[in-house]
Amino acid sequence: MKVVKKTSEYTISQRRDGRYAVVGSDNKPVNGDDKVKILLAEELIKVTAPAPAPEPEPEAEEAPAEEAAAEEGDAAE
Repeated sequence: MKVVKKTSEYTISQRRDGRYAVVGSDNKPVNGDDKVKILLAEELIKVTAPAPAPEPEPEAEEAPAEEAAAEEGDAAE
């Protein structure tokens, strides 16, 4: 790993696959929101908003199906 930045609080390294590793001063890895905050502060990553979830399609109306069933019942009589 290549050391990108070293401070008294943490060390940021870049892995061979391009991702970043952050290790605290206690030699324990920093993960989650703390890691994102550090990488954002150093301007090493950019956070994009997640894509909006697709809206569910409106369900088909039940009335036409009921009418078709009623018409079939009338034809049988």
